[in-house]
Amino acid sequence: MAKTDAFRPGEVAEGAGGQVAHPQHIAQSQRLQEKFYAVGPNAWCYVGNGLSNQTFIRGPEGIIAIDTGECVEEMRQAIKQLRTHTDTPITACIYTHFHYVAGTTAICDERGDSDFPIYGHSGIEDNLQRFGGEVGPRGSRGMVHQFAMMLPETGPDGLVNIGLGRFYRNPEHAPYTPGHLPATETFDAQLETTIAGLKTVFYPAPSDATDSVNIHFPELDLAVNNIFWPTLFNIFAIRGEEYRDPRILLKGLDELADLNVAHQVCAHGPPLSGRDEIRQSIERYRDSIQLIWDQTVRFANRGYTLDEMIHEIKLPDEFERDFHTQQLYGVVEHHVRQVYTGLFGWFDEDASQLFPLPPLARAKKMIEGFGGRAVMRARFDDALADQDYRWALELGHYLTVFEDADNPEADRLRLAGALRAVAQSSPAANIRNWCLTRALELDRTIDLTRFRIHRIREAEVLAGDAARWVAILRVFLDAEQAAGFGDCLGFEFDDGSSAGLMIRHSVAIPVDFESCALKWTMSVTDWAKLLSGKSTLSSTLAEDPALGPSEQEKIRTFLSLFDLVSFKQ
Repeated sequence: MAKTDAFRPGEVAEGAGGQVAHPQHIAQSQRLQEKFYAVGPNAWCYVGNGLSNQTFIRGPEGIIAIDTGECVEEMRQAIKQLRTHTDTPITACIYTHFHYVAGTTAICDERGDSDFPIYGHSGIEDNLQRFGGEVGPRGSRGMVHQFAMMLPETGPDGLVNIGLGRFYRNPEHAPYTPGHLPATETFDAQLETTIAGLKTVFYPAPSDATDSVNIHFPELDLAVNNIFWPTLFNIFAIRGEEYRDPRILLKGLDELADLNVAHQVCAHGPPLSGRDEIRQSIERYRDSIQLIWDQTVRFANRGYTLDEMIHEIKLPDEFERDFHTQQLYGVVEHHVRQVYTGLFGWFDEDASQLFPLPPLARAKKMIEGFGGRAVMRARFDDALADQDYRWALELGHYLTVFEDADNPEADRLRLAGALRAVAQSSPAANIRNWCLTRALELDRTIDLTRFRIHRIREAEVLAGDAARWVAILRVFLDAEQAAGFGDCLGFEFDDGSSAGLMIRHSVAIPVDFESCALKWTMSVTDWAKLLSGKSTLSSTLAEDPALGPSEQEKIRTFLSLFDLVSFKQ
């Protein structure tokens, strides 16, 4: 079996905590262990403190802090480590992208003020707002799976690492206090400036975030980035993400290579020093991405379906020589699928996918076609014993979709066993973590029901304009119940914001508040409690003396069409 396959039956090892995993996945933990690296005489990079690194650059006028992690506690620990090497004050901050910007107030705590510049792409704040809201449950469920948030610490199913870091959040940093401060100096194009007395050049370089930047400090012969990761770049994120176009990635990587620096620091993983090694490693890294894109297009042009081409497109063995291009996070065959659908959409000219049966009906027919459940179970057991894991996953899927009314647990445990086998033989953190999380749910060790319910947190509503959540209600509308219904409701809040929502043709359309004949004025506090389920629609309406019985009934009828429990009570 080629070394570059997504999983490699028979290649299994045991971690220090009894975790059963692929040896490459276990080896990645050594690169991600907690360590405060010196990168030349005037830079430091703290690896293993959280999912991302914190980097510090010393200039003539002070320290530049780059990325502040997931919380105040994380950044506070990073500053503590910095102070074992220098007492030079922090005078500026830079965000490489929007993912790791939540610990910035720790800098204020140390300085005693917030009077320092923060540099970042102009798209950061919009991206922080964009993630969540409409897609909250799907996004949260994906995070739980990809980042192993519910795996045990030790034992066969125990967390090893998450590919880019030791863990999603360092348990030592609980309660994970948020401390984001928006950038004060923003840009959306190449920018050359001076920060802390150092010449600094920013190059927009979209990677897993549209607001990512490469940062060059010419006087230190050093670059900082969020595009040259300690693993094959994740074109596809198994948690669910927007398309990351490899052609855009290549531009940023070519610019990074052309800087030809002596020191390279990424937002993840250990720093790298040595001009030739850095350039060669970046070139190999960018070529792995181009290969995936080029070969996907090549096989698409030749008429291959996705299920055919993923078994044809492999990275040559030379990419196994460098951990930067090993499949330690995601896997090539998933990236191929993402490139194809990003370019051509979901239909890959496979006639069987044109009008597929509903999953339950297909599973029933497949089981009947095999000659019954007992026969399919036997074939599953044979496949698992033969390490034919792809076939075992498919058969296990049919058996669990069309459950045995008398003994559904037996087939759930079968599929869980196949998922564990894949998890233990894949070098990719995303695959191991996803498969084990699903296996633990199947054997009922964990319960993910709450991640399939669209909940709005009270704190989310209170954190910004209340009217923002009016438009988000459109994804809660029950289209079938709303058939034939037409009306408009305007919301006005005591924070000065307002918005309207019109229902027509079974969709909810955001409109201006003034265009609605039916209006409701309420406090942000009441709105937050209603959306979060801490109060009911009936109680909220009853406490509003400005609304008459007729208006209350119209509001109740309108909002009952949305999938929020509190709106139906």
